[in-house]
Amino acid sequence: MTEHRYHVDGHSTAPPELVFEVLVDGPGWAAWAPGLRQATYECEGEPAPHGVGAIRRFGAGVGPVSREQVVAYEPPTFFAYRSLSGPLPWKGYLAEVRLSPDPEGTGTTIDWSGSFRSRVPGLSTFIHRMVSGFAKGLVAESERRAASPPP
Repeated sequence: MTEHRYHVDGHSTAPPELVFEVLVDGPGWAAWAPGLRQATYECEGEPAPHGVGAIRRFGAGVGPVSREQVVAYEPPTFFAYRSLSGPLPWKGYLAEVRLSPDPEGTGTTIDWSGSFRSRVPGLSTFIHRMVSGFAKGLVAESERRAASPPP
């Protein structure tokens, strides 16, 4: 098996606290993550519901689902998860998302990286594109919420 790594950068005008809130809300991904129509918790983590130990289930609405477990939850700067099972032909998938105030103080810098092992040619390119879409969705949803805060 070959080790694969990806790295995606992003920037949101929303503050890190808000970006983190959107990122860690597993069920909320169905509203903004491209390709996901189903997002639920199999079990909650500590702190409930999004924290360490939470098992998240994601799917396209038909077919198999992916199961991921939260392994790091450090508001508002660091979140990590690993794949437990799913349709993708990989082993040892681990993703880490680091959020930091951007140097100009105008929002959040997003650093989303991951690694996995696979024998499937082209899977690394597919995963990079998928996570790039997730990062863009995260930015859009964070900025949407920042522009229309709750009453």
